[in-house]
Amino acid sequence: MLSGKKIGVALVDDHQLFRNGLKFIIDNEPDIDVVIEASNGKEFLFYLENLKPDVVLMDINMPEMDGVEATRQALAKFPDLNVLVLSMYSDVQYYNTMIDLGVKGFVLKDIDNHELTIAIRKVFAGGNYFSQELLLNLLKNKPDGVGIELTRREREVLELICKGHSNQHISEELYISQRTVERHRSSLLAKTDSKNSVSLVVYAIKHNLVKI
Repeated sequence: MLSGKKIGVALVDDHQLFRNGLKFIIDNEPDIDVVIEASNGKEFLFYLENLKPDVVLMDINMPEMDGVEATRQALAKFPDLNVLVLSMYSDVQYYNTMIDLGVKGFVLKDIDNHELTIAIRKVFAGGNYFSQELLLNLLKNKPDGVGIELTRREREVLELICKGHSNQHISEELYISQRTVERHRSSLLAKTDSKNSVSLVVYAIKHNLVKI
């Protein structure tokens, strides 16, 4: 961001040392600022009453209220909230639940500084983000490709969605209107029986519709 307000980020994690590390990374970015720090979901929801962040970095396993319940309640109240899950490999059992709730992506807790800021900016811009290691993990139990018929344009839109791009970026890349992008996105969701863009990405990767 060259001008305007900074991207306001909420850090929700029960480990103070880990939050300090994330805050140090973010504080060194000119366009991103930490506006909320919370040690559990209950505390985060309390802060959310008065301040809505642009992007939420949400841990899953926390005391008092975990990230799943906090995300459920937060998105029920603010459906357009951008939640990015702070994940460990052991959290795989929660992926489908978090995806169904409407999170915008997953990043591993050992993410490097550069990737973290890319993820925050992509999600803020309306896209989604997956750490590459998590996508590779999804491929371990990959089913055979299925016979879903996609048009050339749908395939182009799908590939850009899987790269985390927003509707605006896709429309500029393909020289089509954002309304047309949304129409193709809706068609892809229906054809794959996906609830949202993140579940669409998972489906596409698992079923060989795109390559990573």
